[in-house]
Amino acid sequence: MAVINIDTTQYDAQLNEKEQRITEQFQRFGVKQLEVFSSEPINYRQRAEFRVWHDGDDLFHIMFDQQTKDKIRVDTFDPAAPLVGEVMRVMIDNLKGCEVLRRKLFQIDYLSTLSGEILVSLLYHKPLDEHWLAEINALKEKLSSQYKIDFIGRARKQKEKLGDDFVTERLMVNGQELIYQQVENSFTQPNAKVNIKMLEWAQELCKPLNNDLLELYCGNGNFSIALAGSFNKVLATEISKSSVHSAQYNIAQNKVTNLDIIRMSSEEFTQAMRGERTFSRLDGINLNSYNCQTILVDPPRAGMDTLTCDLVANYENIIYISCNPDTLERDLEHLTQTHEVKRFAIFDQFPYTHHIESGVFLQRK
Repeated sequence: MAVINIDTTQYDAQLNEKEQRITEQFQRFGVKQLEVFSSEPINYRQRAEFRVWHDGDDLFHIMFDQQTKDKIRVDTFDPAAPLVGEVMRVMIDNLKGCEVLRRKLFQIDYLSTLSGEILVSLLYHKPLDEHWLAEINALKEKLSSQYKIDFIGRARKQKEKLGDDFVTERLMVNGQELIYQQVENSFTQPNAKVNIKMLEWAQELCKPLNNDLLELYCGNGNFSIALAGSFNKVLATEISKSSVHSAQYNIAQNKVTNLDIIRMSSEEFTQAMRGERTFSRLDGINLNSYNCQTILVDPPRAGMDTLTCDLVANYENIIYISCNPDTLERDLEHLTQTHEVKRFAIFDQFPYTHHIESGVFLQRK
């Protein structure tokens, strides 16, 4: 049996290394002390993706070594949340003896929640026919007595849903339950418990602030829903159709009444704010009715373009959530011309890797 083991005795040392590295990288912006938010040292990932290897009658998950590209057999995966780890074993046990479900299967993705739901996606190099549907329905019926589980089958130009294509996460954030639909193949925070810490940190930042909030790159409403109670009104933008759809669902589920989400890229919104273009997607939304003095940005790894940085610099308060310290450093070069860093936090979303999530709070000088 192949096991991806984690030496949890090394957790504190790896987090200390990240803290030292980020402190050194950002000290020229006046950052002397980081706020550090740790992860669970094991079983912290709510989602995981594996290739599948066929070896005669045997079948197992594999990963690839990033340096050597060698295949690594994975029977037990310590980073995975307990539900993912358990269902991984159950899936292999049930797939091995079923030729219809295992043939041409090349990948399995798992998406789970703290609230006990799991979605399993099976990816194939073959069309999915009525025999496949019969077998996967039988497997779903069998496993549903023990798990709240749904399945998706994917092949070229084909998607078969057995149940929902999303899970519903329920997070307790400062004593309040927040509900988030998380859709297969859409971005969600992989480390749910650290995400809670990020939301609570952002809520603390926003307590003394008022007026309205603008958020760019809002995804499924992860931050905007959690922060809506701190502001009169919230306007948020997101380019992904599926994320906007989930955000609208989440707004309704959380009974948030002061939040509008529009499907626009940050570049398009910047053009609208500068009066350079008009968009039908803004029909019914009067941008002049918002008194946004705070902006929250959570851009992709590429960070923000120069025009968006210029837009962001117009606001009194800036909350910048970043998954890439290097593009964050570049953007802070721009933003600290007009603002100063007041707080800087790191969130260990990705333990035992080089990656770190950061949160920076800036105010106008």
